[in-house]
Amino acid sequence: MVSEALCFVLTPPSHLGRMLVRSSSSFFRHTRRKGIGDPLEIIIVILAVLAAAGIGVATWLALKSRNDAILAQAAGESAKGIVTQAEEERRILLLAAQEEALKLRNETETDLKDQRQEFHRMESRHMQREEQLERKVEAQEEKERELASQQTEIEQARIEAEELKAEQSKALEQVAGLSVEEAREQVVKRGEEEAVHDLAKRYYELEKEYKEKANQNARKIITVAINRLATDVVSEITTSTVSLPNDEMKGRLIGREGRNIRTLEALTGVDVIIDDTPEAVTVSCFDPVRREIARLALEKLVSDGRIQPARIEDMVNRAQEEIEQIIMKAGEQATFDAGVSGLDSELIHLLGRLKYRYSYGENVLKHSIEVSLLSGMLAAEAGANVQVAKMGGLLHDIGKAVTHEVSGAHAEIGAEIARKHGINHSSYRGILEHHSDDHETVESFLVATADAISASRPGARRESLELYVKRLKELEEVATSFTGVERVFAIQAGREVRVMVKPDDLDDVEAASLARNIAKKVEEELVFPGQIKVTVIRETRNVEYAK
Repeated sequence: MVSEALCFVLTPPSHLGRMLVRSSSSFFRHTRRKGIGDPLEIIIVILAVLAAAGIGVATWLALKSRNDAILAQAAGESAKGIVTQAEEERRILLLAAQEEALKLRNETETDLKDQRQEFHRMESRHMQREEQLERKVEAQEEKERELASQQTEIEQARIEAEELKAEQSKALEQVAGLSVEEAREQVVKRGEEEAVHDLAKRYYELEKEYKEKANQNARKIITVAINRLATDVVSEITTSTVSLPNDEMKGRLIGREGRNIRTLEALTGVDVIIDDTPEAVTVSCFDPVRREIARLALEKLVSDGRIQPARIEDMVNRAQEEIEQIIMKAGEQATFDAGVSGLDSELIHLLGRLKYRYSYGENVLKHSIEVSLLSGMLAAEAGANVQVAKMGGLLHDIGKAVTHEVSGAHAEIGAEIARKHGINHSSYRGILEHHSDDHETVESFLVATADAISASRPGARRESLELYVKRLKELEEVATSFTGVERVFAIQAGREVRVMVKPDDLDDVEAASLARNIAKKVEEELVFPGQIKVTVIRETRNVEYAK
């Protein structure tokens, strides 16, 4: 019963009813088995049961309170643990934050320390620079003071020197008997004489050096050019002679009352000379083309035998046509021989007219071809424009084809003709300047050189004896006009002049200067083809006799 009562007490209220029912049924079954049927006993038992139930309820409530207290204590202990853990974590985080803050503080202090050290270093350098500047300023001030002092001393010395100079000048004037201006003039004159002597000496040395080099190069170029060209020089005269089969033909040429010869002269513009020369008549004219037309017409008339004014006019017209064809062929052949192309037909015609033009006995067309070839060779050797030089050389005497029609120098006439027909500038300058001393282009200088080479070749030209002698005399007179000249000799057909000077009047340097002055005066006063060599000879002889 006690055990059941304990179970009843410990049973939760939700199961209490069921337990009371089970206990009551069990009690009644037990009383029936035992035969207990006293109501008081039953009531006591019920009361006991109820008391036990109250006790059990109270016990349960007590136990529940206890359990709740235990649970509350456990919850408090759990909360306390959580708080403790939170406190521990807070403490850990605080320590970490403190360590981080300490680290940042240390780093900051280190940076500040480094910055302070750098600042101290910069401040130290700045102080050093200031000290250096101060020292430099002090040194500069010291130098300025020294310079000022020296300047003062120099000024004093200058004043003293001027005073001494003035005193010396007065003393020198008294001793020498010359004023300062006179002495200065003498010193300047002496300096000028020495400078002139030194310059002349230096010029002589440089001239000798460069003449040797120039002569070597010139001889090489000219020799190569001349050796590559050799042409026959035809010697012709300005009058033409027509052979006759007999002297009777002279009368037929004259005609009745001279009408035939007058007709021929009127149509051709020539002079027909019929003299005592057997079986020949002479045609004379200033224009070589007209002279050639008259000669050809006369040959046709003599061959035909019918000589009358109408026939003369017909033959003259035929001769003109033939001459025009010959002129064009000669011009074309000249351009072909010279290797020049692109010329206008009128220029070719004028060039062909030079076939009948002579200068100093030299055929101008052949001379032009020769000059063109020489110019091209010289240009090739000198590295200039070969075609420009050839064209300038071929056309350099083109003005001679119309000199009897147009007044002026043939070089200017030819240059104007070339300009009108579109010849390039360089070739134009070669035509204009082939007789000039100043040359704008290299090709112009080469054309002039080739012209001089062609004209100076032995046998190329023929001059009269009077002109030759006159030129030699003029050359000797130019050299004799200088002081210190003893004797002058013109040799090599006027290509060289040798000057004998007095050795006592001129030294070697002055002799070199004399040669240069003579050559310059010859260039200014005389006209000559090619070049003239001036040689000054100074000879000193000492003779003694042993007795």
